[in-house]
Amino acid sequence: MSMRQDAEELDTVTTETVLQNGHTETDASDHSGDDDEDEALFVPEDEYAPLEEDDEDIAMADNVPKTEEEPLPTLNAGTQMFQDLDANVSATEVESLCMRCEKNGTTKIMLTRIPHFKSIILLSFECPHCGLKNNEVQSGEALQEKGHRYELRCTTKADLSRQIVRNNSASVSIPDFDFTAPPATNSMLTTAEGLISRFVEDLSMDQEQRKEVVPEVYAAIETLLEKLRNALLLPEEEGGEGSEYAFTMVVDDPSGNSYVENLCAPNPDPKLSVHHYRRTREQMIQLGVLNPDAEDVEQLEQQKKAHFDMREEMRAAESVMKAVKEASDSNEVLSFPANCSSCNSPCDTRMQMVDIPHFQEVIIMSTTCDSCGYKSNEVKCGGAISEKGKRITLIIEDKEDLSRDILKSETSSFNVPELDLDMVAGTLGGRFTTIEGLLRQVHDELDRRVPFLEGDSAVQERRQRFEKFLGRLEDAADGKIFPLTITVDDPMAHSYIQNIYAPDPDPNMTTVIYERTFEQNEDLGLNDINVENYEQDENQQQETKE
Repeated sequence: MSMRQDAEELDTVTTETVLQNGHTETDASDHSGDDDEDEALFVPEDEYAPLEEDDEDIAMADNVPKTEEEPLPTLNAGTQMFQDLDANVSATEVESLCMRCEKNGTTKIMLTRIPHFKSIILLSFECPHCGLKNNEVQSGEALQEKGHRYELRCTTKADLSRQIVRNNSASVSIPDFDFTAPPATNSMLTTAEGLISRFVEDLSMDQEQRKEVVPEVYAAIETLLEKLRNALLLPEEEGGEGSEYAFTMVVDDPSGNSYVENLCAPNPDPKLSVHHYRRTREQMIQLGVLNPDAEDVEQLEQQKKAHFDMREEMRAAESVMKAVKEASDSNEVLSFPANCSSCNSPCDTRMQMVDIPHFQEVIIMSTTCDSCGYKSNEVKCGGAISEKGKRITLIIEDKEDLSRDILKSETSSFNVPELDLDMVAGTLGGRFTTIEGLLRQVHDELDRRVPFLEGDSAVQERRQRFEKFLGRLEDAADGKIFPLTITVDDPMAHSYIQNIYAPDPDPNMTTVIYERTFEQNEDLGLNDINVENYEQDENQQQETKE
C-alpha cells in the first residue's frame, strides 16, 4: 500500500472519529437540562431487582468511583472556529487507526488562521507502535464566488522565490514546456522553485524502469526534465545569462483558494495577472458540488427553474424598486434575511435609500453577523446606465478637503499618485463615506488582508516597504501630507465627490466626460446587450431551435 493511499485512508478514519466525537458532544449537551426527568426515574435502593450472574460485571462497573472529566470544548455564539495562530491555540487529539500496523495512533487537529492560507486545518498523525508519521494541510475556506487563474512570468531568480499557496484543487501548468500537473492530494505552501523541484522529483521516479520497458516514454520525460531543470537556472537580473530559460507558470484553481505572491504589493505586479472566471460543469463536479451521475436533462430543467424569464425579472425589479421608493419616502430601513459571507450563519441585511444632493439616489446596504462579528457595508447606485464614463480629479490642499463626501461605486478605480496608491475597479466594492474615511478603509483592508507580508516567511525588505506605504497612507488620512491628487475613474459615471462650492464650480476639482472603450464595455457586459427588437430576435431563435 502506498503512502498516498495511507494518507487518504487515514484522513477518512480521522474524519469519522471527529464526527463521532462531535455527535457525542451534541448528545451530551442535548440532555444536560433533563434533571427533572432524572429525578422522576429515580428508583429506591430496596426496589432493585436481584442481580443475576450475568449482571455482576455491570454491578462492579457501577461501584467504580466516578472521576470528574473535563468538559469538551464547545463553540458558543461569538466564538470563531478558526482562531488566529498564536501560542494559545491548542490542538485537539483523537485516537485513530494506523494503516500500517492496524493499531491505534494519535491524530492532532488544529483549526487556525494564518496569513497565507486564511483558514486552514492542520492534521498530524503519529503511531507509537510502528513509527508511522503523516501530516497534512487542508483548506478550511469555503468556495469563492469565482475561480482564480494566476499567470506568472518568471524571468529572474526573484520570480522563482515567490511564495505560492497551491490548494488541493489547483492545477499547475507551464505552457512553454507543454506541461500540466493535475490537482494534488494535499494543499501546500511553497515557492515557484519548490513546485518545479517537486515536479522534477516526481517525474524522475521509475525512469530506469521506463528506459527498459517503454524507451520512447523515457525519452519524452527526459526532454521535459531537462527543460524543468533549466528553468531553475534563471539569472539574478533581467537579461543576464540564462534569460533564454524564462517561462510562464499558470496556477488555475476553480475553488479560488490558491494564491501567488505579488512582489510589488500593494501596486499591480507587471509579471503577474489574475483572472476570475465562472466554474464549468466539470469543475463543479471536481469540487464535489455537483452530482456527476445526474442527467443533463434534469440539470437543464433545474437551471431553467432557477432563472426567471425576462418579464418575471422586470416585474420583480419593479416591485423591489417600488418597495425601495416607499422606504425612501418614509426614511424607512428595510431588513431581509441573509447568510453571513464569513461563517454562513443566518443574519440580517439592512437597506435604505439615500438622496445625495446634486447627484442621484443610492442604496446603502449593511450586514452584521451576531455569530462571528463580521460586518460589511456597501453602496449600490441606482438609475440607468450612463452613455459615457466620468473621471473626477480633486486636489486636496487642507484637512477640510478630507471631510468631503465621496461615493466610490463598485465599477470605479481610485488613484492617489503621491501615495503610490492605485486601486482597480471592484476593490472594496461600493463605498459612500468621506475622503478621510475611504483612505482609512483602504489602510485597514490592506493591513488585514494582503497575504505574504506577515509571519516568519515574509521577506523583511518587502515587509518594511509595505509598512512604510501603510504609514504614509495613515499620515494622509490624518492630514499630514499635502497636496494630494485623487482621481476617481468610473466608466458607469456612478461615482461622486462633493463640491463644497455648489452650485458654483469647484476650483480644485475637474470632471471629464469620455466615451467608453470597447474593452470597458466588454468588462461591463454592455456589448452583449440588445435593447432593440429583442423580442423579435428571441422568437426567431426559438423558431430556429424548433
